[in-house]
Amino acid sequence: MKLTIHIFLLLLPCCLWAGEFDGVTQLAKRRVPWLANNLVFAKMGAGSKEAFQLKTQNGKLVITATGPNAAAVALNWYLKYYCHRSMSHMGDNLSPVDPLPVIKETVTIDAAAQYRYALNYCTYNYTMSFYNWSDWEHELDWMALNGVNLMLVANGSEAIWQNVLRKLRYREKEITDFITGPAYNAWWLMGNIEGWGGPMPQSQIDSRKVLVQKMIARMQALGIEPVMPGFYGMVPHDFNTKTTGHIIKQGNWGAFIRPAILDPTDTAFSRVAGIFYEETKKLYGKHIRFFSGDPFHEGGITEGVDLRKAGANIQKVMQQHFPGAIWVLQGWQDNPKKELLAETDKSSLLIQELFGENTNNWETRNGYESTPFIWCCVNNFGERPGLNGKLERYAGEVYRAATGPYKEYMKGVGIMPEGINNNPVSYDLVLELGWHTQPVETDKWINDYATARYGKRNDNITAAWKLFLQTIYSNPGYQEGPPENVLCARPALEIRSVSSWGKLKKGYDTALFVKAVQAFAKAAPAFGNSETYKIDLINFARQVLANRADTVFASMVSAYKEKNTTAFNTAANAFLSLHTLTDELLNTHAYYRLTSYQQQALRSGYTAVEKKNNLHNAMMLITYWGENNPKEDYLHEYAYKEWAGMMTSFYQQRWMMYFDHLRNSLAGKITTPPNFFAWEREWVMQNEPIKGTVQPSPSLDKVIRKIVF
Repeated sequence: MKLTIHIFLLLLPCCLWAGEFDGVTQLAKRRVPWLANNLVFAKMGAGSKEAFQLKTQNGKLVITATGPNAAAVALNWYLKYYCHRSMSHMGDNLSPVDPLPVIKETVTIDAAAQYRYALNYCTYNYTMSFYNWSDWEHELDWMALNGVNLMLVANGSEAIWQNVLRKLRYREKEITDFITGPAYNAWWLMGNIEGWGGPMPQSQIDSRKVLVQKMIARMQALGIEPVMPGFYGMVPHDFNTKTTGHIIKQGNWGAFIRPAILDPTDTAFSRVAGIFYEETKKLYGKHIRFFSGDPFHEGGITEGVDLRKAGANIQKVMQQHFPGAIWVLQGWQDNPKKELLAETDKSSLLIQELFGENTNNWETRNGYESTPFIWCCVNNFGERPGLNGKLERYAGEVYRAATGPYKEYMKGVGIMPEGINNNPVSYDLVLELGWHTQPVETDKWINDYATARYGKRNDNITAAWKLFLQTIYSNPGYQEGPPENVLCARPALEIRSVSSWGKLKKGYDTALFVKAVQAFAKAAPAFGNSETYKIDLINFARQVLANRADTVFASMVSAYKEKNTTAFNTAANAFLSLHTLTDELLNTHAYYRLTSYQQQALRSGYTAVEKKNNLHNAMMLITYWGENNPKEDYLHEYAYKEWAGMMTSFYQQRWMMYFDHLRNSLAGKITTPPNFFAWEREWVMQNEPIKGTVQPSPSLDKVIRKIVF
């Protein structure tokens, strides 16, 4: 009887608070069922900061936490540092561990960051355009495990805008002309484009609404608050035909007509904003606390607008409909403008230092003029392939901001990649920094990361990651995303980048990187069944080939300029063989295949119309992006991909056309350069249907031996 009472008293706190941790319990059952039955949750007393404790008691792991988000981090801490297990966007390592590691002394971890934020508007298209509920379950579980407690929700706005415009007496055709297709809603919500990739079928608008409702419910269970799009004045470009209010035309974004801005100081603003927020409330709930919105984003026109009054009124209307709301703004280029913040209640603002790996606006602007801010990294633009991450800077800058003269305004950390299916080490580190009050030594941290990623320690992997920290994950100076791959560039004799704002130059010792990959590859016999190891090995080897292409390209250009036809043909053939070998390498795993992306686009469509348009959106985005004006073709290759199925059918074919042109020139023949602009659009039309089945490729081991040994 005494034993029964003792056990009851021991478990009483868990019973009292079991409901609060149901979301984390279900997460454990989904991802680590071998651990779920050995978990006990208890509520930690409320304090000024989130915290958790870990301890093994009576054969079970007891997690005591301030709330569900801290409890999820505690679970991840145990998985990472005791079980050597991990979850990521590039493979999971969550196989059973038996026996379970024992924690004899209580481990206590306090949160250093009030906010741990995730996602960029662009992530919703470069990565998440075609996510279904299964994809979102994985995403939200990863978010919770990594401590994200504030996450942008940038899909599902189509239903809000549809209802708003109907109430403003827009015709249905006018509404569909405003809403973009499923792969382009990010730039619509940021006020850059309208309509491109559409029309979006009503069935898809409805299904995206339901999906967001499920997302928000799951986020609540995991302690993640949504950041929803707010109303900052964006309206259709022809809104001046519907109102006598002050409308500021925003001109063009590239070749796209931008939506207009309804002057936030105009009386019409409050009425339209009121409709917007009430429709948001109807669809997604009245308890939303965070709203995102950046007026005059990326070169917006502000003439004739009193920015001080505009900022104050945007915030005022937001607060009227959602009392206590916090307005979240991007610290990007000169945004948010000082004048916009001047008359706001800064305690109800949150600025994202968006590009912290390269900028320190939080410092040069004196803590954004004494405004709460979080330190974020972008790390990736367009989800372009490439290995990249300034790990030492992440750790150093977060600590510097948290302990410097503006520490009272530094409220947390965040990851804002334009695409997240890359470089998982970067995101793991930045989010974990939210739980460290002392400086993090990256050379030590990286060893623990590698052990958790692959499941066990290995001397070759340790040696490889030490060199990765000196090369691909070092600090090579200012750069917008990873170095690019000339194999994927639109052909020319002078190429500085693949995308308009990228760089080919590798800011690290490429020979040292090859040594790192060789060391990593030597570990293959010990990791034959490791999904994360195989995915990373392919990626590292892919980068070796990309780097090698720079040298071959230079030889080809020199041979052409010297009019040495024999040397030119030799270099051109070697260049094309790198396309073939890269395609062969990438084809060894479904993660790196074009067909996998196409299948995802198809799966997320519920009707034939949705499926067809999904594929069209998907194929445009990763090739020419948009713009049908050859004079303003700035966005081609912005989201290029190194995938099996593209390396040979798209990039290699394009280079072959160009080499034929150069050969004719060397032979003295009259020749016309290929029209790549037209060819790329034709390729998209021809390749939207998924063609055939994936051809089996040689074993990964055989391909790797061709590359790094």
